[in-house]
Amino acid sequence: MSLLILGDGRFPSGGHAHSGGAEAAVAAGRVRDAATLEDFCRGRLATTGLVAASLAAAAAAGHDPLVLDDAADARTPSPALRRAARRLGRQLTRAVRAVWPSPELEHLAAARPAGAHQPVVLGVAARTAGLTPRNAAQAAAYDSVSAPVTAAVRLLGLDPFQAAAVAARLAGDMEDVAAEAARHAARLPVDGVDALPAASAPLLDITAEQHAAWPVRLFAS
Repeated sequence: MSLLILGDGRFPSGGHAHSGGAEAAVAAGRVRDAATLEDFCRGRLATTGLVAASLAAAAAAGHDPLVLDDAADARTPSPALRRAARRLGRQLTRAVRAVWPSPELEHLAAARPAGAHQPVVLGVAARTAGLTPRNAAQAAAYDSVSAPVTAAVRLLGLDPFQAAAVAARLAGDMEDVAAEAARHAARLPVDGVDALPAASAPLLDITAEQHAAWPVRLFAS
């Protein structure tokens, strides 16, 4: 049940204010309908989604969250995306403090007053809630898809049933990414943070910087 609570879109983690890059993609015409949304989500899941899932799995496995937070910074070239990840991490910390308080979370919050990267906080939350690294990776993979899918309903006026179908069709991909992320996390005791993937999505980085400069936008990222 803890995994369902953590992955619930109604969990007050602040994710509703972020589109996962979908707003910029819609404006550029790269996401126009359910089919192009699915392509966008699949690409995001295989790159930044895999990185986030691996960080979450590593944190859930008990690896030093401060080291993982530094690793997240190194794997996030865009300053705008780093700021967004930390804002989301700060908001998630507030929610988790109320639901699954822990000394480990308090230590992370004290060391990163501006907020730790969201996937790292997610992994610490999963560990505190008694979940496995694979569970944490599943939650992160789902988050990588659910943000743009939910945003597309507002941005495109997409039928919510079609949006839900996009997420459902990506369920297998999400499970594959979660399994791969858990394998990466399991290698950390031997290889250190170099075991974590550094898959990139340069277009997401570029458009995130452009999006951050828009004078008017619906989503924070």
